[in-house]
Amino acid sequence: MSAAALQRPRLATLADLLALPGEGQGYEILDGELAEKETSAEHASAQANLIGRLKHRFGRRPGGRWPGGWWFMVEALVAFPQHPEPLRPDVAGWRRDKCPTCPTGTVVTILPDWICEVLSSNYRNDTIKKKRIYHQAHVGHYWLIDPVAQTLQVFRWDPAGYTEILSAERTETVRAEPFEADEMPVGVFFGDDEEE
Repeated sequence: MSAAALQRPRLATLADLLALPGEGQGYEILDGELAEKETSAEHASAQANLIGRLKHRFGRRPGGRWPGGWWFMVEALVAFPQHPEPLRPDVAGWRRDKCPTCPTGTVVTILPDWICEVLSSNYRNDTIKKKRIYHQAHVGHYWLIDPVAQTLQVFRWDPAGYTEILSAERTETVRAEPFEADEMPVGVFFGDDEEE
């Protein structure tokens, strides 16, 4: 074995991740290393507000008062083609017309149709590394929520790279793909009340 091979650090594996307490909740593997996910109150609040808003209106069968048509998961391990280990998106969604039953398993192998990452101190992972992986996997829409700047960015998949189609601040109300069937006040993601 060469000296270079002896000095090369061992890459983290799914087994390493699952061996952590709670099967690695709060961690994912990026660039062969265990990466700790954000745990700030601002991050947690934005993530909870987002899933609460989307699940209420879209996390149901289509028909009725709200659009429906989606499955949602928070912090699930998801496998992506061309990436050796699964990632743990903050929030991921699957269209029910393409995925009739809710994805299951320790590692979800059905590709999401939409992913949202809530920016944190390791924002380069979300804005560069993970964004690149999601694009290579053809995830149709990618959102970035910044709980400090209180903004929402919406990206649509394009062969050349994600195209930003919306950028909004807390005070704005938007129709954000792929959930454009319902108007959303961006401030709801940051704790603002919404009238029903």
